[in-house]
Amino acid sequence: MEEIKNNPLSLQWSLEDFTPASVEDKESLVFMRESVSFWKDGLHRFRKNKIAMSALFIVFLITICCFLIPGVYPYKYEQQMKGSERLAPMQYSKTEQKQIDAGEKVFPHLLGTDQNGRDYMIRVLVGGRVSMTVGLVASVLILVIGSIFGAIAGYFGGLVDMIMMRIVDIIYTVPDVLIIILLAQTLKFPLEALASKPGFAWMQKLGSNMISMFIVFALLYWVGMARIVRSQIMVLKQSEYVTAAKALGAGSGRIIFKHLIVNCIGTLIVTTTLQIPSSIFTESFLSFLGLGVQAPMPSLGSLASAALNGFQTYPEKLFAPAFLIFIIILSFNLLGDGLRDAFDPKLKQQ
Repeated sequence: MEEIKNNPLSLQWSLEDFTPASVEDKESLVFMRESVSFWKDGLHRFRKNKIAMSALFIVFLITICCFLIPGVYPYKYEQQMKGSERLAPMQYSKTEQKQIDAGEKVFPHLLGTDQNGRDYMIRVLVGGRVSMTVGLVASVLILVIGSIFGAIAGYFGGLVDMIMMRIVDIIYTVPDVLIIILLAQTLKFPLEALASKPGFAWMQKLGSNMISMFIVFALLYWVGMARIVRSQIMVLKQSEYVTAAKALGAGSGRIIFKHLIVNCIGTLIVTTTLQIPSSIFTESFLSFLGLGVQAPMPSLGSLASAALNGFQTYPEKLFAPAFLIFIIILSFNLLGDGLRDAFDPKLKQQ
């Protein structure tokens, strides 16, 4: 009988398998999770996402290249070199070749030059800086306006919410490209007069088209953010801490900005991160149509548009800005997805 009991192939049950578990056995099955804050837990989950960390590294690398390297690059984006027009990558002009033969050091044109003899590498880097700056500034404008508008609509509700949301519905129907063209023509002369005054010289580099683009971002593109924040606020305003704040005499403004919006910060960060590539793509598309920055300031969209004329002869002039646009948008999208997975409470158990 003892041999049958110890035989692993036996189907007989042992009464010892049905004895109640001891306190030590129960405690051994309990796994206590360390108490961490919302941000610490989110950052820990984000660091475990290899794709998001790779995207963050690429964004950091592109930022360094576009914002720091132009300051030490031997050529300037507006510098025209006579006799160096339409050079291929790593090619020297006759004048530069003579300097090299004479023993002088000449920095190579890594991506060649354009039709005006300007180094193409520095123009691509500066174009990337312009596109990223526009995307970041536009996303901040969308974040500020959309979060405030959506928070007010969601908190007060009722008639206030209905009126504000109807405004959002109307703005959704406005064609943004048409508004940019109209604003660029309407504000052209007032902006030129303002740019001639002391302290506003920076407006001459941007031009009326780019300033009109920022105005359109502030007027039209915040509606999606407003709807997201409104839905979050409508849920959060039913919380106990909001009731406690009202009982203590806190005003509506303090409740909205000190309690509700603060508790939406994770959603706001994720939505803003996903908004950046959309803003960059919009800027590149408008620059491609000729509604971007003022020449000779380059943009990735304007560089791609200018490269279409000689695409069959000089295809690298189109591939370089197009590839940078692709990498920037893809990296920010992957980064936004990683932040969403890390800070979304609904995904914490996955």
